[in-house]
Amino acid sequence: MELGASIKGLNLNATTPYLTPLNHIQSRNLYSNRASSYTSFRANRRPVWTASVKENIRATESVSVVKMVPAADNSLDVELSSLTALCPLDGRYWAKVKDLAPFMSEFGLIKYRVLVEIRWLLKLSQMSQVPEVPSFSGEAESYLENIINQFNINDALEVKKIERVTNHDVKAVEYFLKQRCQSHLEISKVLEFFHFACTSEDINNLAHALMLKEALNNVILPVMDKLIAAICDMATANASIPMLSRTHGQPASPTTLGKEMAIFAYRLSRERKELAQVEILGKFAGAVGNYNAHLVAYPDVNWPQIAEDFVTSLGISFNPYVTQIEPHDYMARLFNTIIQFNNILVDFDRDVWGYISLGHFKQTLKAGEIGSSTMPHKVNPIDFENSEGNCGIANGDLSHLSTKLPISRWQRDLTDSTVLRNMGVGLGHSLLAYKSAIQGISKLQVNEASLTADLDQSWEVLAEPIQTVMRRYGVPEPYEKLKELTRGRTVTKENIKKFIEGLDIPIEAKTILLDLTPHTYVGAAVELAKNLDTVTNLVNGAKVIL
Repeated sequence: MELGASIKGLNLNATTPYLTPLNHIQSRNLYSNRASSYTSFRANRRPVWTASVKENIRATESVSVVKMVPAADNSLDVELSSLTALCPLDGRYWAKVKDLAPFMSEFGLIKYRVLVEIRWLLKLSQMSQVPEVPSFSGEAESYLENIINQFNINDALEVKKIERVTNHDVKAVEYFLKQRCQSHLEISKVLEFFHFACTSEDINNLAHALMLKEALNNVILPVMDKLIAAICDMATANASIPMLSRTHGQPASPTTLGKEMAIFAYRLSRERKELAQVEILGKFAGAVGNYNAHLVAYPDVNWPQIAEDFVTSLGISFNPYVTQIEPHDYMARLFNTIIQFNNILVDFDRDVWGYISLGHFKQTLKAGEIGSSTMPHKVNPIDFENSEGNCGIANGDLSHLSTKLPISRWQRDLTDSTVLRNMGVGLGHSLLAYKSAIQGISKLQVNEASLTADLDQSWEVLAEPIQTVMRRYGVPEPYEKLKELTRGRTVTKENIKKFIEGLDIPIEAKTILLDLTPHTYVGAAVELAKNLDTVTNLVNGAKVIL
């Protein structure tokens, strides 16, 4: 199930601004345009240079050529591009995270604001208690819906242009819509009912809710599913391959490679399920949550019910008790769940890293790839290291969001505004971590020879089953006897065989122990790995639900 009902008539993919990493100018993103709009950076070293960017457009591809010339002062003026972006998500890693841009970017925020403003005007036109906004004709409704469905980068740039005058981002959206609709005979008569009785946060909180919902449904959850599926495949494919366990870094009772992978698939699937159950909330109650202006203008209208109907029509659950802002408690829960998912992934990354170090996994070589600038032999586990590092960056950002956002002075302060603009950072680094782990998994090859050699050198692990059987048949001090035989000593197959043959236990039990090897002493590990799909409701295509 999706997080909330789908937004009727909204085709996000049709107007998605997929920006290319090499040329943000051609795409005309929100921070640069074809003519000018440069970003200035202060340089602290001399000599300083000015970079002039020229476009070289071939078909749909554009290449930025940077010509360096000495600067007259201490500034460095460059176009924003993949090389000058401060955040690596917008530069080095753009190709891997750009799917989030339609939802979590400034463009996404503006587009969802436009959607909320238009849908609110349409809602008013359907209310008989507000005769000043008569029912729109089908043509007028289509005109408004087309503003949403056809919203593009040029429209967003127009909003930003208005914002440079208003110095208020939400008011700029209102003015943009008034300008867009002033030529429409029917809608032009009710322009002042855009943003009617709204505070900016009425628009923003719903826009942020839609951004998160769509980003999760369309990007984050599907990649989580791919990651879980990849680990689940590892579990079932290697269910019967025995492997030495290590507790405290020391040899312990054997397991199977598949069962150890199944643990991570199960853990991650639980957190993914928790994420899918987070209830996305929204408010639409005016300046301080009491419908003050609404009731003065139209005292006979049941505004709380109207607000609930409107919020839920967008596929968002309604929060009736709010201040100027929706308190963001649901965001804290959502981000904390992603943090825990990421923590589990770090555990997986480190374990696989360790298995590669032990030689239990080999990595597929890629022609031309270099592992070290000085050591030619190196094949490093870079994908798992990248995944671990990005999980850490993501969790740092998401942790601040989850602890800060639920706190706001009195009826509202502005500290949440700048913080909310960074939701895409935590999600972006999470997405990058998931994709890196998936890529790393695709390169792994099980080295059964290494696993076998590890087990062949660890006959001491059979001390556990031997002393347990001795307990069953009343042999005195079984633990102490095995401790004397094995602890701190080199234990061989012959040592174990000789010890078992000297036990005073039934012949059937003795035969079982004599047949036991480190390779076969795996308990129920094989069955646990093979039964993973029946025990867990793993990748089932579910999306975030209400």
